[in-house]
Amino acid sequence: MRILVIEDERKVASFIKRGLEEERYIVETAADGQIGLDLALNNVFDAIVLDVMLPKLDGYSVLRAIRDEGNATPVIMLTARGTTEDRVQGLDLGADDYLSKPFHFEELAARLRSILRRSTTEKTTKLQCGEITLDLVTHFAFRDEKEIELTTKEYALLEYLMRNKDRILSRSMIMQHVWKHNFDPESNIIDVYVKRIRQKIEKPGQTQLITSIRGVGYRMREGGSHEPEVEASAE
Repeated sequence: MRILVIEDERKVASFIKRGLEEERYIVETAADGQIGLDLALNNVFDAIVLDVMLPKLDGYSVLRAIRDEGNATPVIMLTARGTTEDRVQGLDLGADDYLSKPFHFEELAARLRSILRRSTTEKTTKLQCGEITLDLVTHFAFRDEKEIELTTKEYALLEYLMRNKDRILSRSMIMQHVWKHNFDPESNIIDVYVKRIRQKIEKPGQTQLITSIRGVGYRMREGGSHEPEVEASAE
């Protein structure tokens, strides 16, 4: 899941980003309200952690603009001012939760899981492909109900493949979504990670769930595939 953190205090933003990445979220950060608003309106995030006191645009203005655009992404507001009036203002503008500074990261993580659970009740909290299940709230992966140990990047890559099941994903698409930078055609990092994931999710003699598309990228298929690598063009 992708989380946007809009926080101008560098140490706080780094602390939140590091903690959320350890929880296997993909995290984007913005150091002022205007950049944060642009990111929120032009990208898809599963939740936003939004500070109130921000340069250029304060958190209330950012939240108001997000909601005015019809964007219903769950928002947790952070503030050093924990008065009732502040909380009421944020909630009335459309915030889903409020957390006063200083806070323990464990509480932020728990509140984030809570709003994500509520926001996904009409969608799904799990992804399924064959015997593989991803719990999008707890970020655990299972095969036949047995937990699979994955690193943060392995989880992010597997989630992206499963969200786009049966779709061919180019290496550049995967690189930009999971690693957040432009694709280097000389790099084999994606192939290395796919190999690691295959070793963890596929049993000996089992059909491959992740199929290589020669010259393009990868595709994850429900029933797996016995097919050899194929030529294809990216859409």
